[in-house]
Amino acid sequence: MAHLSGTDRSQLLLLPEAIDDYVGLNNPVRFIEAFVDGLDLQAAGFARVHAKTMGRPGFDPADLLKLYIYGYLNRVRSSRRLEAETQRNIEMIWLLRHLRPDFKTIADFRRDNRSAFRQVFREFVLLCRQLDLFGRELLAVDGTRIKAVNSKDRNFTRAALAKIIGDADERLSKYMGHLDKGDADEAADGGDVGRDNKLAEKIAAIRERRERHKALLDELDRSGEDQISLTDPDARAMARMTRVGVGYNVQLAVDTKHNLIAEQEVSNQVLDLGLLAPTVTAAMATLGVETIEAVADRGYFKFEDIEACEAAGITAYVPKPIRGFAAREGFFIKEEFRYQVDRDVYLCPANVVLSPRYLSKSRDNVKIDYINRKACPTCALKSRCTTTAFRRVTRLENEAVLDRMSARLAARPDMLRLRRESVEHPFGTIKQWMNQGAFLMRRLDNVRGEFSLTALAYNIRRAISLVGVSGLMAAAKA
Repeated sequence: MAHLSGTDRSQLLLLPEAIDDYVGLNNPVRFIEAFVDGLDLQAAGFARVHAKTMGRPGFDPADLLKLYIYGYLNRVRSSRRLEAETQRNIEMIWLLRHLRPDFKTIADFRRDNRSAFRQVFREFVLLCRQLDLFGRELLAVDGTRIKAVNSKDRNFTRAALAKIIGDADERLSKYMGHLDKGDADEAADGGDVGRDNKLAEKIAAIRERRERHKALLDELDRSGEDQISLTDPDARAMARMTRVGVGYNVQLAVDTKHNLIAEQEVSNQVLDLGLLAPTVTAAMATLGVETIEAVADRGYFKFEDIEACEAAGITAYVPKPIRGFAAREGFFIKEEFRYQVDRDVYLCPANVVLSPRYLSKSRDNVKIDYINRKACPTCALKSRCTTTAFRRVTRLENEAVLDRMSARLAARPDMLRLRRESVEHPFGTIKQWMNQGAFLMRRLDNVRGEFSLTALAYNIRRAISLVGVSGLMAAAKA
């Protein structure tokens, strides 16, 4: 029996097949078209929404936006690869109606409309709200580091620059000593030895590198920054444990009902401290709620940030990190001292009362020290408590905010597990399935626009798995 054979490519057809026949009714490209056609692109901030009356016709921003959403949804982010897809991908041909923009037009559109992509992301969040895909009760917040277009060799901190300059001075001093010795030997031999030209070239090269790094150090002094990147000036060296040399800090607020991203932000801040309240507050505005719960890991533990959360109607769950001199030396940590609100005293592990004694101010916080000078010297547990004459326990004036949060965490120990199950899902999908371990663009504003497309693609993929293309189509046309 013969195998199946295809149609002869040179066969003429009386009635050619329509491109629409190749795209099923439940194909995601049909939702992309319906979603973008329903947007107010001018209100979102896109440029050239209305065509000019003179000059050569340009591409409609709606078509280029569809191109990018499809590309990010299918792990194609490069402008050159997107150009190739417009010529060979039947879904892309259907979506753009045979339009074939070149890679520069595609790349320029992403750069010129970087801030507008964030509004498109929020519009899809609103669409998911209509479908009741957001619980709007609990957000899991976390950050991850994504590599920038900047190698570690082109990023310098103050300490690194100072070391490079110091090493250069040391080598210059050594080489200059060799030159002086050579000149002395030449004079003693009647001028027949000759100067070492290679050594002189090395000295000139070292001086040139030294001046270049000295100029970078002067630039840090002028700007007040603690590090400088040469390829992408906004990128920063991240903490070593993140395995990302130089990159950006991506923050997500994920709704725990279906692991959809409610808010996303990119910053070049190395640590997560201080980013909880701003991220959750922005998510609350998009979700349309006045109060919400938020859980984050101990990397977000900062008194001012947690205080800001409570003021904004955010019930925070952030475990306190175990750090400080007492924990490092193996002494009793502060949590082992029980605070009694009605008496305003601490009970130490030996059940001795520590009373408020000293008051000081650090930045905007008022600190109170609780001590007991008489009991500490003769205490049987002193060797496990302190090496000084007495133990000092410091409490912030408004530390009741932390006490309330600690009580909430004790009552709901499953919150941290729920955080991991929720917020790690988008990060794993984005880095592994979507293959975005590095940004393609430079500068913070461009990177923010790029990640807005990534977060939008993740939410679309997630929503399709929850309600299907038909459900999204119905909501987009409503």
